[in-house]
Amino acid sequence: MLSLLLDENISPVVAEQLRAKRPEARVQSLSEWHEGEYLGVADEVVLLAAQEEGLTLVTYDTQILSELSFLFASGVNFGGLIFVDDKTIAGNDFGTLIRALLYLWDKEHAVDWQNRLIYLPSPPKTSVK
Repeated sequence: MLSLLLDENISPVVAEQLRAKRPEARVQSLSEWHEGEYLGVADEVVLLAAQEEGLTLVTYDTQILSELSFLFASGVNFGGLIFVDDKTIAGNDFGTLIRALLYLWDKEHAVDWQNRLIYLPSPPKTSVK
């Protein structure tokens, strides 16, 4: 089941709105997860801690791919990564980000996200409620 952990560069407002629109979805921002204990912590530590709780990390930080390539190559399991490209969905465009995550959650919440890596596409033109 898809459970989302939004990294520290994504506003907690996005998590609040996602939970309001899909109360059944498990969504947390890094600032509220473990009372903010993981803010400013290395990506590797966050990714592995998220794995332990079955969380998929949502991030704009595409550098994580090169920084943690050794981790992926070694076969260490992770809870999934969803990359958001600032050229596709601007970091300050909360509405589009929320619609895209809602669309993804509606389509793929029952899928196993362990070790899965995707780029979040823009939401379809049709309205996501």
